[in-house]
Amino acid sequence: MSNRLRVLATRAAAALGTTVLVAAGIATAPAAQAATAACTPAQVVANGGFESGTSPWTASSGVITNGSGQSAHGGTYYARLDGHGTTHTDTLSQTLTLPAGCSSASLSFWLHIDTAETTRSTAYDKLTAKIGGTTLATYSNLNAATGYVKKTFDVSAFAGQTVTLAFTGVEDSSLQTSFVLDDLALDVSGGTTPPTTDATRTPAPTGYTVNLSSNTSGTTWTGHQSIGFSNPSATPLTEVYLRLWDNAHGTCPTTPITVSNLTGGTAGALSVSCTALKVTLPAPLAQGQSGSVGFDLSIAVPSGADRFGYDGAYSFIGNALPVLAVRDAAGWHLDPYTNNGESFYTLASDYTVTLDHPSSLLVPATGTSVDTPGSSGRTVTTATAKNVREFAWAAGPFAKTSGTSAAGTAVNVYSVSGISSSDAQSMLSTAKSAVDAHAGRFGAYPYGELDAVIDNNFWFGGMEYPGFVLDLVSTTALTHEIAHQWWYGIVGDDEYNAPWLDEAFTDYATDLAQGKTGTNCWNSTSWASSAEKITNSMAYWDANSSRYSTVIYGYGKCALHDLRRTIGDTAMTKLLHDYAAAHWYGISTTAEFKAAAQAATTVDLTSFWTQHRIEG
Repeated sequence: MSNRLRVLATRAAAALGTTVLVAAGIATAPAAQAATAACTPAQVVANGGFESGTSPWTASSGVITNGSGQSAHGGTYYARLDGHGTTHTDTLSQTLTLPAGCSSASLSFWLHIDTAETTRSTAYDKLTAKIGGTTLATYSNLNAATGYVKKTFDVSAFAGQTVTLAFTGVEDSSLQTSFVLDDLALDVSGGTTPPTTDATRTPAPTGYTVNLSSNTSGTTWTGHQSIGFSNPSATPLTEVYLRLWDNAHGTCPTTPITVSNLTGGTAGALSVSCTALKVTLPAPLAQGQSGSVGFDLSIAVPSGADRFGYDGAYSFIGNALPVLAVRDAAGWHLDPYTNNGESFYTLASDYTVTLDHPSSLLVPATGTSVDTPGSSGRTVTTATAKNVREFAWAAGPFAKTSGTSAAGTAVNVYSVSGISSSDAQSMLSTAKSAVDAHAGRFGAYPYGELDAVIDNNFWFGGMEYPGFVLDLVSTTALTHEIAHQWWYGIVGDDEYNAPWLDEAFTDYATDLAQGKTGTNCWNSTSWASSAEKITNSMAYWDANSSRYSTVIYGYGKCALHDLRRTIGDTAMTKLLHDYAAAHWYGISTTAEFKAAAQAATTVDLTSFWTQHRIEG
């Protein structure tokens, strides 16, 4: 599967607070038209994570720091403006050149604001973000929130120009406000035709809240779900789409996922084989505005040891909760379900899920779970998860084996009957080792506990969800699925249109965790046709399914091994660590990775991408 291992024998080997004082007016501006220049995708902010000292930034004394009191989003260093509690002004700036010929330019940065101000109505302390002479946004003490929030702006209007990116923090005479910036990037791409819409991904989910109750066996769940969202795009949002992915397991219109009594919009007809439900909003949402939908939800788990199915007394419930589809520069992504891989292009959000079930059933789930007594003979499991792309759970009389990794991650193995205690212990040991190995390379595991559900009847080998994986008794498979916590979970991608970005990266990470160097593995490539490429979409692989595993898993990871040999071990290690940090809870694209790889080396990689058939 695209985000899960195929059966082993068949293999070849996540909103701003309440106030934006000045909104960016440039998001709808047309991009500067280049005459004849070609565009080489690139990331043009230097030292955006501040890990290489102060150069080439111009900053007030002490702004770029690794001091205590604040934490970096990625790495060790960050930029802290203000935070003194006295009248004070801090500045941070860098002069950038946006290449001519690139029609798309997207500025992003991660911002954390904390404050000692107690007012809920007055902006005493302010941070202004500008590019050139244009104010992108102004934030204040009113926007203080826990943790970092990613901010993204379309700056395509500045293509071909040299401009200064500048941040100014102004603090009044009392009660500190700290504006903390990290992992700044400005990605340019595209041809010479200006985009017709901005590239901002929308709607941005602000939280999923779910309350469900099961029958005695855990095969039927009913209750209510609500979803909050905002529109970060300059293009108004007139509708949203709910993806009801598991309706692909039924015969449309008789489906296992039923949405009814919808509020917050007008439900249309089901489409895309009943996996997409259009919801027309009561009024268009402009940039920065918020909305929500709520509905009654019914889930009927079908028979089968599948990622959505039940195997005897055990139910596996992946992709059952409706999630918001994504609209980006390509429009709405309403791709079909694929049983060969995944189609699950989603934005990170927070989930609070309450599951009322018989006490005889254990319910492993995404996030951190707390059990409380329910009505007679029942237990209420409340799972909370932050910055995850989706939510999955299982239910059954599992045997549970628990431990803690050396780095402190709580790991639970849930086994169906027939899995020996020694195999369960082996999988626990594998999981603890794997989560630490991947965290050491790509960044600390952020999801608290990790649950692995083991059943040797799974036809697909393994499947990953945030903080929750399904797997066979297999060291390699489990190491692979846990690597997906980073490559798909933390660093998201469009799984239908760019499956290599999670599968190839995950298989490469699996090799590294198991001490495999991929020596000569690229030498065994043999393309089936000129149309076959590592970067092909699931539409191609569904039509050429016999080649999917060989190319996406095998050739994909071998290309990354070859890239490591080309740019060197040290550069490759830093590239993937920094790339994960720069896209933490965000979305990766092929163009962005190619640009990051080129920036990590003095070797011209143009012929490398051509040879390895990596396009985009």
